[in-house]
Amino acid sequence: MSGLDKRVGSYEEALDGLTDDMTVLAGGFGLCGIPENLIAEIRRRGVKGLTVVSNNCGVDGFGLGVLLEGRQIRKMIASYVGENALFEQQLLSGELEVELTPQGTLAEKMRAGGAGIPAFFTATGYGTPVAEGKEVREFNGRPYILEPAITGDFAIVKGWKADHFGNVVYRHTAQNFNPVVATAGRITVVEVEEIVEPGELDPSQIHTPGIYVDRIIQGRFEKRIEKLTLRS
Repeated sequence: MSGLDKRVGSYEEALDGLTDDMTVLAGGFGLCGIPENLIAEIRRRGVKGLTVVSNNCGVDGFGLGVLLEGRQIRKMIASYVGENALFEQQLLSGELEVELTPQGTLAEKMRAGGAGIPAFFTATGYGTPVAEGKEVREFNGRPYILEPAITGDFAIVKGWKADHFGNVVYRHTAQNFNPVVATAGRITVVEVEEIVEPGELDPSQIHTPGIYVDRIIQGRFEKRIEKLTLRS
């Protein structure tokens, strides 16, 4: 990788610098648009004590769920965590710290972090345990709670196509948390299905500009279906 060329040749290089006790932001929703190979590399590296911020934590044996198997996650910040038996076990045993955050608030916390906004007020969560210990102010007669922004040491993202400069296009519903995650990492790593030459992407179709991206790698993906129901 040199200059404006963000390409790297291996997943080991893609996550160079990732160490214990860092905060990792991960794109995806369920198993849709998850950076599955970057997650596998985190598992291979064996780093521990991680704080992971993502909408959910994959499933048992796939996605972020594999990091639970090696007790690599210390704290999970998420909005939905109902698909992992191991997650439940570690939470109830006290091994895993969990901070549940309303989904829209979680997205806005990362968007704010990427935009350099330290905190914002939202009505979501007022009067619930979400608001405990947080500043409350009233605007136009309605109470709001102060939510701090989120940034991470690493942001791992799954895109569809990218060029050498790191401009990224997502496909369909993979435009879930990936775009906001990409803006909020100190080091943002994007894995894509195809890397094209500069100029091949229509500028009006680019979702994440290369200014946010530090490393790009092309991978192959299983794209596992989260829940498969077959008619007998």
